[in-house]
Amino acid sequence: MSVQAVLYVIAIILLILAALPIPTRGIGLALLGAAAALAAYAWPVITG
Repeated sequence: MSVQAVLYVIAIILLILAALPIPTRGIGLALLGAAAALAAYAWPVITG
């Protein structure tokens, strides 16, 4: 499994957890999920 795929899986898990009514402190799970999805999308450019 590539790094890009792992980042997408992490993003999906974080976004699913963000949809659940779980109280979190600090940075939101949805924001972390969006950051992981953006990193996965841009991975070919980052590693260029």
